[in-house]
Amino acid sequence: MDITIQKVILPVFVSVAAASATFIARGIAFGLLRKWDQRVVTRIGEIIIKSVRVPSLYWCIAVGLYMGIVVSEMAEKYADYLDKAIHVVVILSFTAAVANLGGRIFRNYIQRSDLPLPTTGLAYGILKGTIYVIGILIMLGVLGISVAPLITALGVGGLAVALALQDTLANLFAGIHILVEKSIRVGDYIRLESGQEGRVEDITWRTTRIKMMPNNMVVIPNKNLSQSIVVNYSLPGKMMTLIMPVGVGYDSNPETIEKILLEEMEEAKGDIAGLLTDSEPLVRLVGFGESSLDFTLSCRIQDYPYQQPVQHELRKRILRRFREEGIEIPFPQRTVYVRAEKPESGSGKSS
Repeated sequence: MDITIQKVILPVFVSVAAASATFIARGIAFGLLRKWDQRVVTRIGEIIIKSVRVPSLYWCIAVGLYMGIVVSEMAEKYADYLDKAIHVVVILSFTAAVANLGGRIFRNYIQRSDLPLPTTGLAYGILKGTIYVIGILIMLGVLGISVAPLITALGVGGLAVALALQDTLANLFAGIHILVEKSIRVGDYIRLESGQEGRVEDITWRTTRIKMMPNNMVVIPNKNLSQSIVVNYSLPGKMMTLIMPVGVGYDSNPETIEKILLEEMEEAKGDIAGLLTDSEPLVRLVGFGESSLDFTLSCRIQDYPYQQPVQHELRKRILRRFREEGIEIPFPQRTVYVRAEKPESGSGKSS
C-alpha cells in the first residue's frame, strides 16, 4: 500500500495541487491586471489577458505535470520523454501568447498613434509568422534536432514549391511591395483602372479588398493592383478641391454671377457636411459655350466621397438664387437654316 501511495497517489496529488495552485494564481493575476487596466488609458491589461487566457491554461497543466514527475519514481527514460513533451507544450503555448500579444499591441499602438503604418492583415500575419518561426526553431533546439539539415531540405523543396505557387507568391510579394511603398493604404479612397472606386478595407497576403459606395466589396489580386493605374484620392491628403461647372445665359452680367456664387458659398459654410469652412471659394469664367457663359466654382471638401452630397446641396442653393434673381440657365440651342433647292432649267417635260 505504501508503495502504491508513493508511486501513484502522491504524484497525482502533487500534480493536481500544483496545477490548481497555478490556476488560482492565474485568476488572481488576471484580477489585478483588470484593476490596473481601469486606471490607465492604453487598456494594455485587457490586451494581455486576451492574449494569454488560453495559453496560460497549458502553463498550469505543465506546472502540475512537472511537479508530479519530480516527486514520482518514474524511470529516467520515460521521465525524460515527459519532460521534453512538457517543454514543447510550454514553448508552443508561450509562442502563441507572444504572437497574439505582439499582434494586438501592434494594432492598438498604430491605431492610437498618427504613424503612417498599415494595420493590414498582411502586416499582422508577417509579425505573427515571424514569432511562430522563432518559437518553432527554439522548440527544435530543445528537442535536439539540428536546424541546418532541415533548412537545407526546405531550401531544395522550396524551389519546387515556388515553381508550383508562382501566382500566390507573386501576390504575396506584390502585397508587401504595396505596404512598403505606401502608395495604397488601408482607409484610402481609390479608383481602379476599370472604373470601380471605393475605400480600401484590407490588404491581405493575396488580395486587396475595396468597399464600394453601394456597400459591395471588390476583391482584386495584389499582383493586378500593383500593375494597374490607380487614382488615390487620399494622397497626398484626404482634403481635395471640388470644381463645379455653372452655365448662365449670355445676357447675364459676369460680375453679378460671380457675386451670387460667392455669396451662396459663404452661406453654405457650416451648413453642408464635408464642405471646409477655412478655405476661400473661387469663381472663374472659363469659356464661352455654344449656349452659355461657362463658370467654374471651386471649393475645398473634406474627402472624396463628399463631392456628390456637396454638389447636390450647392446646386439646389444656386438654382433657387438664380430663380430669385431672374437669371436664366440656358439649354443648348441651334439655329437651323433650310435652303430651298431651285429646280434645274429645262428639266420640265414638254407636252
